[in-house]
Amino acid sequence: MPGDEDEHESLLDEEHPGPKDLESALANTALSEVVSQPPLIVSATTTLGATVALMQQQRRACVLVEEHGSLAGIFTERDVLMKVVGHSLDLERTPISSCMTRDPLTLPADANVAFALSKMVLEGFRHIPLVDDDGRPTAVVSMRNLIEYLGEIHSREILTIPPDPNQVRSRSREGA
Repeated sequence: MPGDEDEHESLLDEEHPGPKDLESALANTALSEVVSQPPLIVSATTTLGATVALMQQQRRACVLVEEHGSLAGIFTERDVLMKVVGHSLDLERTPISSCMTRDPLTLPADANVAFALSKMVLEGFRHIPLVDDDGRPTAVVSMRNLIEYLGEIHSREILTIPPDPNQVRSRSREGA
């Protein structure tokens, strides 16, 4: 019956979204819908030691730094590696403002997922602060948030992909 085939295809399309559905989801989903927790925010005068301790305690990869009520910078795990490790800094006296990335790229919370993903890939960012109309930080979208969102869209397809029987596996582990 023709009606049954159309209904069956419609159900398959809903269960297995294709490229058009993915494109639509990326273009029509606001970043505020994929962010899962409020940002960690510290003052520009907070010490480097206190900031790193907060990141460890909260198990977060970045903090936003405020100065005079607005976003002044972002401090990430990458900043720890590139600006702290190997440098002789006094963690208890050095203000976070001396190690943060100043004036980071920001986006409004209603920016779409596709735009943020494009910026992150092209610019090499793993985190983008979201700000309100007055420049105050409201959230941070991470590459992890976006990957989890994409995984939710295609969860059934991703979870049912069979392993490649022809894949050659290395006997030694190199790298991470």
